[in-house]
Amino acid sequence: MTENSGASIRNIAIVGTYSSGKTTLLESLLFVSGAIHRKGSVNDGNSVGDFSVEAKTHNMTIEITSAYTQYQDINFTFLDCPGSVEFMQETYNALVGAGMAIIVCEPSVSKVLTLAPLFKFLDDWQIPHLVYINKMDRSQDSFLDVLKAIKDVSSRPLVAQQYPIKQDQDIIGYIDLITEQAYHYHQGKVADLVAFPDDLKEIETQTRQEMLETLADFDDHLLEELLEEIEPPQEEIVKDLKMELGADLIVPVFFGIASEDYGVRPLLDCLTKEAPEPSVTSQRRGLNISNQDTTIAQVLKTYYNAQGGRLSLVRVWQGKLTDGMTLNGVRVGGMYRLMGSQQKSLNSAEVGEIVALGRLEGIKTGETLTDTSNKLKSLPQAQVFKPVYAKAVIAENRQDEVKISSAIAKILEEDTSLTWEQDENTHEVILWGQGEIHLQVTLERLKNKYNLSLLTQNPKIPYKETIRKSTNVHGRYKHQSGGHGAFGDVYLDIKPLQRGEGFQFQQKIVGGVVPKQYIPGVETGVREYLQQGVLGYPVVDISVTLTDGSYHSVDSSEQAFKQAARIAMTEGMPQCEPILLEPVLQVDISVPSEFTSKVLQLVSTHRGQILGYDAMEDWQNWDQVNGYLPQGEMQDFIIELRSLSLGVGFFNWRYDHLDQVPDKVTSKVLSRE
Repeated sequence: MTENSGASIRNIAIVGTYSSGKTTLLESLLFVSGAIHRKGSVNDGNSVGDFSVEAKTHNMTIEITSAYTQYQDINFTFLDCPGSVEFMQETYNALVGAGMAIIVCEPSVSKVLTLAPLFKFLDDWQIPHLVYINKMDRSQDSFLDVLKAIKDVSSRPLVAQQYPIKQDQDIIGYIDLITEQAYHYHQGKVADLVAFPDDLKEIETQTRQEMLETLADFDDHLLEELLEEIEPPQEEIVKDLKMELGADLIVPVFFGIASEDYGVRPLLDCLTKEAPEPSVTSQRRGLNISNQDTTIAQVLKTYYNAQGGRLSLVRVWQGKLTDGMTLNGVRVGGMYRLMGSQQKSLNSAEVGEIVALGRLEGIKTGETLTDTSNKLKSLPQAQVFKPVYAKAVIAENRQDEVKISSAIAKILEEDTSLTWEQDENTHEVILWGQGEIHLQVTLERLKNKYNLSLLTQNPKIPYKETIRKSTNVHGRYKHQSGGHGAFGDVYLDIKPLQRGEGFQFQQKIVGGVVPKQYIPGVETGVREYLQQGVLGYPVVDISVTLTDGSYHSVDSSEQAFKQAARIAMTEGMPQCEPILLEPVLQVDISVPSEFTSKVLQLVSTHRGQILGYDAMEDWQNWDQVNGYLPQGEMQDFIIELRSLSLGVGFFNWRYDHLDQVPDKVTSKVLSRE
């Protein structure tokens, strides 16, 4: 790729759902444009994308792959993004810096709904995008039915630029709705121009008219031509397509079979003619690309290799990047253009380019970079997903415990949707992520990159216990071992408190029967006991009052009164009908409306309480269900939710309160201990 101004640069994110063929499309785009001379395959593990060990193991895209090519004097950088919902944070981080997106989908009406969150993100961020319907050879639904299904999940009007030509049930070519010319596919070659099929004339005319009428909604001149039945020039149609696509007003639709390179050349032609220049996206972000005095860039992704080397994938928004320059106080230690796992050294990068920078230590994904010391407003970042699935982890080899924190810290820099914590209640190290596969891949990365093997188990639930009855109890500690002895004597009132009131300690000593200097020892003894009650869990919502006692002028001490208090608590607490409490979370579950009834049932089967549900604001035909769920029922909840909602359901959660565990569940919990 040659040095150039931003006008000849395009960066395109390839997005879509899992198994739609995004990586295969990338391979075809690179092959057709001449960037590679032999196509690889995802199944064979030799594609430009999905080059990591983990991606090959799972046969899926798990992180952003950057690749570049040149086609008709336009320099393209393609970002192949994950399709699995568990790795969607990567995709959203990449889209923030993309000038445009290709949404790859399968020709199945039933699967189109899975694209709804992706369309919503693109529309909210006003990122221009088009649709490429892949795997047309496997289509069980008609092109128009698939088109209608996509319209239902897009807030922008769709504009089909092609219509399929079929022979029996096999797709053999397409009609270009701009030129009204027909073409037949040939593997490895440019499609042949053929005679227009008469049997498709009526449907082609209708589909083309819909395209023109949609464009006319944004162009008064074109509208006048249509009203006067004047055939608009092709140049005017292409100009309208480019303007309205660049403004994110329309969504062009293409189709093909990426594995055979069918439909890929027309797609590249569209990207060359219609994809917006970098200035369009920069101006939408409020930046001035003609300002060369200040360089502004943004980190889209952070990579670490097995040797610990760090690369930051960045988008240049304004000015110019040069190797060795200082950004945010950190000197750039190398600049590269990425081609999958391969790196090509660069000296500089222009506005709109996406390149990798070395050694930006301390710079996080999403961060705004600049070469000025003046305070700049940070560029918008994709919202970081809240974790929904967790595992407790421990080093398989105890000698590796010292490197857990540093290895996980690097993994977290690479993947912003991961978190980890040292649970203060259960004393476990908890790794949080977006799902079972997400954490599995993370553990594999830790093993492959840092030779760190971790064992996992479901996190312990931080149960608590409390009491239902009050009691009065006497505790005496007396010990004689030659010389001074030990003596403490206390009477305690133990009472339950309202839920959430915690622990209260009071004293009602009269006449100095327990000297003041010994009372703190009584409270310490009570608190120590409450760390593990009758059922084996910390005790909460309880009041203990020191009401009486006695002491010895020589043998008494604060330590002796602490022991007396523990004895009293040990004897008295079983009399108070201890019960088990569990943390209850408030969950806000979002799903397409057709799955709402199933979600209500799911919550009920997990001992949940429905608080209500309503239509989601700014989401067409989606509902949000609000309810309470015990934390003990949440481990696989996200897996079940996705299973019943085609993978698109999601939820947010937060701790709300403690509640009594049902007797049957209590028996199961205590039997496991």
